[in-house]
Amino acid sequence: MSDTTPERVAVTDEAAQLLRDLVGRHGPVMFHQSGGCCDGSAPMCFPEGEFMTGDADVLLQDLEVDGIEKPIPFWMSVSQYEYWKHTHLTVDVVKGRGSGFSLEAPEGVRFLIRSRLMTAPELEALRLL
Repeated sequence: MSDTTPERVAVTDEAAQLLRDLVGRHGPVMFHQSGGCCDGSAPMCFPEGEFMTGDADVLLQDLEVDGIEKPIPFWMSVSQYEYWKHTHLTVDVVKGRGSGFSLEAPEGVRFLIRSRLMTAPELEALRLL
């Protein structure tokens, strides 16, 4: 992220370690946050390019994770973005089974989004105020 652009998405240390493991096994990965119900509201991790994005999606940020050479794109559906555009997201990982389509499902854990409202300076910098 540049010095003037606020971070939109972060990852916890636990999520970063899981991502390093997944990239080691599957190659470059990507996230997509759809905003559906149940597991559809969890961030889904796919091999990069396996989930096709388009005009109905917004690229929130390319995540830089120590130990992973290629940034990890974090996409969100436009409809979900309209609800969450004022929030900062943190990708975390918790025990439990998530969706069978996300790469972490066989590990007995799932990615989870934690969020907070952005500050006024962050919103101003993103031109959301």
